[in-house]
Amino acid sequence: MAQKPSIPKGTRDFSPLEMTRRTYMLDTIKRAFRAYGYAPLETPAMENLSTLTGKYGEEGDKLLFKILNSGDFTRGFSDDDRRRIASAGEAADASVNGMAARICEKGLRYDLTVPLARYVVQHQAEIVFPFRRYQVQPVWRADRPQKGRYREFYQCDVDVIGTRSLLCECELVKIVERVFGDLGIAVTLKINNRKILFGIAETIGHADKMMDITVAIDKIDKIGLEKVEEELAAKGIDADAIARLRPILQLSGTNAEKLAVMRNLLAGSETGLLGIDETETILSLVETAGSHLDIELDLSLARGLNYYTGAIFEVKARDHAIGSICGGGRYDDLTGIFGTPGLSGVGISFGADRIYDVMLALNLFPEEANRTTQVLFANFGDAEARAALPLLQQLRDADIPSEIYPEAAKMKKQLDYANRRNIPYVVLIGENELASRSATVKDMRSGEQQTVPFDRLAEELTR
Repeated sequence: MAQKPSIPKGTRDFSPLEMTRRTYMLDTIKRAFRAYGYAPLETPAMENLSTLTGKYGEEGDKLLFKILNSGDFTRGFSDDDRRRIASAGEAADASVNGMAARICEKGLRYDLTVPLARYVVQHQAEIVFPFRRYQVQPVWRADRPQKGRYREFYQCDVDVIGTRSLLCECELVKIVERVFGDLGIAVTLKINNRKILFGIAETIGHADKMMDITVAIDKIDKIGLEKVEEELAAKGIDADAIARLRPILQLSGTNAEKLAVMRNLLAGSETGLLGIDETETILSLVETAGSHLDIELDLSLARGLNYYTGAIFEVKARDHAIGSICGGGRYDDLTGIFGTPGLSGVGISFGADRIYDVMLALNLFPEEANRTTQVLFANFGDAEARAALPLLQQLRDADIPSEIYPEAAKMKKQLDYANRRNIPYVVLIGENELASRSATVKDMRSGEQQTVPFDRLAEELTR
């Protein structure tokens, strides 16, 4: 029995139409990155596990895809050792874990930020700082697949390394505005600061549980406040502290009003007040630069990754419910884990797959992004096809995507092909057209036809 073809859950094939749309979307994003002076970079799909582990928090580490070493990776192991590895669960002893580490030393990248930090440290002698780069590549997470969440998906990252200037945060906000403005997506950018979150943890008496608190409140949009409070209690946060945290997470008002309230609440936290100052500065810089972007200070925004230390961002579409479509923040010492401390960076990542889903749902792709061919030459036979070849080349030289139907099939079949491919124009060259040296151009959308001299065909179709 033949095997039924399939792909792993959480992954997708992209048809030519989908790839045409994705290319339009990614080109729009890259164009914005280049406009702000960022240069492209690529890193390998897999990294050493030692590079990846411990950078995303305990929950992030569980989502790493690990890769078995190539070849006979159990060479030198006894049959008993192989059986112990195969049957070991999470409670495996140290000897089993040690053997497993010898057969699995690499993993698929979880994001593009940690590979960036590794690259910067590895190539720091060649890099001019501040280092501005953008990167558009797939990443992998062993997550539970669901709508809008995939195991393989593309990220579009833009980062600057080697400066603590808050002008960089302002610039990222402007890039968000440019990208989503160009794509036609109405968004809200949510902003917070990890220093504010530390100040909150410090103020409610649990500075030592900062990570537990941020991981929990980062889920508030997914599971609700009540479930978040249950998780906090399970992590050892006392009821009084949770009660003091609740009004902070529910704080409403303008950004300025929220910051004023938080400045009073965090008066005893030096770190918290520094986060307030940074947030006020970023918002002021964005206002000075000129912005129509909807920006909201969201004190429940935590982005539960260990490496963020300052401003954090998330972007959500206003007209389509899908979760965050963009996010990032400031990381002051990510390169320190690779032996080069003190290189501060800030960046933001655009979730290409979710952005695509939003654009598709809202019908935001322009007409030209829904087709690959602009003009089809009908094929009436050998003589007519030969006459079409130089005209076809003229159109291609004019950057008009064109093709000729490869066989002299019935006209209905050729026109059906054009309709199914969403090709807007069909050029007809038969005996009469050969005699008059003029082509008949059929507009497939309106059904109208016009006669165009051969030497003006490219000009007319460009117009």
